[in-house]
Amino acid sequence: MMIRPISTILATSITLFLSTHAIAQSSEFELEDSGNWEQTQAPEPGSDAAIMADATRYLAEGRAEKAQSIIAKWLEENKRTRNDYIPQAYYLHGLARFDRGNEYKSLFDFETIIRDYPSSPFFLKAVEKEYEIGYAYLHGLKRKFLWFRTEGARSSGEELLIRTQERVPGSQLAEEAAMELAAHYYRRRELKLAAEMYSIFRQNFPKSPRVREAMLREIESNIARFKGPRYDGSGLVDAKLLIEQYQAKFPGESIRSGITDGLDAWIDESAAQQVLDTARWYLKVNDETSAKFVLVRLIRRHPATDAADEAIGMMIERDWLILEDEESEPDTPTTESDQSDTQEDSES
Repeated sequence: MMIRPISTILATSITLFLSTHAIAQSSEFELEDSGNWEQTQAPEPGSDAAIMADATRYLAEGRAEKAQSIIAKWLEENKRTRNDYIPQAYYLHGLARFDRGNEYKSLFDFETIIRDYPSSPFFLKAVEKEYEIGYAYLHGLKRKFLWFRTEGARSSGEELLIRTQERVPGSQLAEEAAMELAAHYYRRRELKLAAEMYSIFRQNFPKSPRVREAMLREIESNIARFKGPRYDGSGLVDAKLLIEQYQAKFPGESIRSGITDGLDAWIDESAAQQVLDTARWYLKVNDETSAKFVLVRLIRRHPATDAADEAIGMMIERDWLILEDEESEPDTPTTESDQSDTQEDSES
């Protein structure tokens, strides 16, 4: 058996080590959507791709400050060029700011991508990140001022969710932004804005599984806008029409829950109370003719309401109402003028 010299063995070992190290440096593994690891070529050290890879690794390791430092330096050298890595650099710089708690400053990076690089694969990522920040603002996150979170950011959150819908119209993200913004207005009892936003949602996403929820919330918002008989009742009219649409679109659900019947009754009562308040005003200014006309119209249009019962009592008290005989239809009041017209017709 031939014994090889120590120097030869050592040289062979060093060669194998360097070869193995070179192979390891020239390959990376990337996790695909399928769940499999795909071997890829590692970027050349010092190249633009390597800097992006390093920043990504620092972010994954929780070293956002380091990632921001190297990307900021790279952007300073390349942002006025046509380098293909600029959108990615702005995105990574924005992520680093976000991870360090400077989410408002990160918006400047994401806005640059959205404004200047709409065809970039990082466009949608930037919009998604802006939506995430807007959502956090609407749920109470405050902006930093001198290292403390003291400034309310509700208006910024609302604007970010509106921009999300404008930038990716028809998408699932836009659908989520529209519904979240409507819910935000509803929570804050900004009911006119809530009703408008739910209406916009229904128009933009008619096939969404959340249309039924949006219709009910829009009905509730319009009803809740009604502050009383002396205020604008247009919201009640809108709610009435929307209930009819809801019953036609979801007949089974309407019957099962009975929710629209209850709302419809409430609307009918509220509208009747508004008419009753008008009649009271006519009585206050001694315009009995107009008061009588309004009370009769109330009874005929809203017969099953408490307001109609009160109107009947007011008319009986003033001898404006003569009840029909028992043979006539029950609960059908007539005025003296109605009865005289009937007698004249029979005599002729």
